[in-house]
Amino acid sequence: MSLDTALREWARNRLTEIGWADLVVGIPAFNCERTVGHVIKTAAEGMSQHFRGKALILIVSDGGSTDYTREVAQKTKFARGVDKIVTIYRGIPGKGTSLRAIFEGALLLEAKCCVVVDSDLRSITPDWIRSLATPVLEQGFDFVSPFYVRHKYDGTITNNIARAMTQCLYGKRLRQPIGGDFGLSPALMKAFTAQDVWETDVAKFGIDIWMTTVAICQGFRVCETFLGSKIHDAKDPAASLGPMFRQVVGTIFQMMKKYEDVWKKTAGSEDVPLIGQVQEVEPEAVGVSVEGLCTRFHEGLKHFGAVWEQVLGPEHYTQLREIAAQGAGTLAFPTDLWVRIVFDFAIAFQSWAGDRFQLVELLIPIYFARVAGFVNETKEMSTAKALALVDAQATRFEELKGELLKQWESP
Repeated sequence: MSLDTALREWARNRLTEIGWADLVVGIPAFNCERTVGHVIKTAAEGMSQHFRGKALILIVSDGGSTDYTREVAQKTKFARGVDKIVTIYRGIPGKGTSLRAIFEGALLLEAKCCVVVDSDLRSITPDWIRSLATPVLEQGFDFVSPFYVRHKYDGTITNNIARAMTQCLYGKRLRQPIGGDFGLSPALMKAFTAQDVWETDVAKFGIDIWMTTVAICQGFRVCETFLGSKIHDAKDPAASLGPMFRQVVGTIFQMMKKYEDVWKKTAGSEDVPLIGQVQEVEPEAVGVSVEGLCTRFHEGLKHFGAVWEQVLGPEHYTQLREIAAQGAGTLAFPTDLWVRIVFDFAIAFQSWAGDRFQLVELLIPIYFARVAGFVNETKEMSTAKALALVDAQATRFEELKGELLKQWESP
């Protein structure tokens, strides 16, 4: 049954009692008892420091945590001047539904701005709240995307697909289109909550790239703001990023059809306005098991090789088999091959007769091989030098867009 709201009646009544807010900060939460208290304290401090005298509400939107997340959130104390609500949302479990509840709460309060920050952040500072809110409140932006320096092996889905496809398709050089921490205007929140996507994978991990794409394609004013270094509970890609990959990449491919008229006529790319002064920092290291990535790649070749050949065609499939013959420590994965494989899967997704999100899962072992090749190529590089290769890869996606268009138009 489709739900017309993600807010529980108690939360709605409590927000109605509060009446209104200038700024809402929302924290989507699930089983994060170790970190949620720190995020709440820091966010509230930022609200109090930078927006003193304003009506300030902090909403923790929990997904039914089985640890002590809600208890920690309820008991966390902070400076006066900020009201707090801790509630369980209604609907499909996932970050998207959690954000839906936050957006509905902010709109109910007629907030002038809503900031959302992830609950597993260890590097959040009070200034993050100012940096995400001020462009909305003072400069008229609708969508504030984060720009933080991350370790070269953090954010591999961002680096290898999300930012590259955003630049290639929609012409915007956003460095963290699935960063997790955003500032939003009321107009954009209304546009989000009005859409009928909340019973789909968008309600899970697909929400960030969905929001970014909608904001760009529907003509909202987009910028990015520098937040410094991001330190959170990073995960080894081979160990745990499968579901996130499926939902993020599946959403990207799905929205290509919805916004076909936008991306087909978009040529080239441009920087979006950057708020704040970028400073070079060397982030906390993130460990990656190249052996584990290669093992998953070989398993994928063994189990899905026939489907890969069907999707990719004989030339690209033969190149994959040649990569599989390399040792883990020396594996190299050419950028152009990776770009063309992503395009091949994007095209196949549109006409796939079976479960299209299961098709996306078949790309995951190839993505693991791409990450392994990147790790081998950059192991002696600083994060700054390694991320320059990420920039070059995004540019290569853009340069090869003509091939994607040709495939898209082919019968």
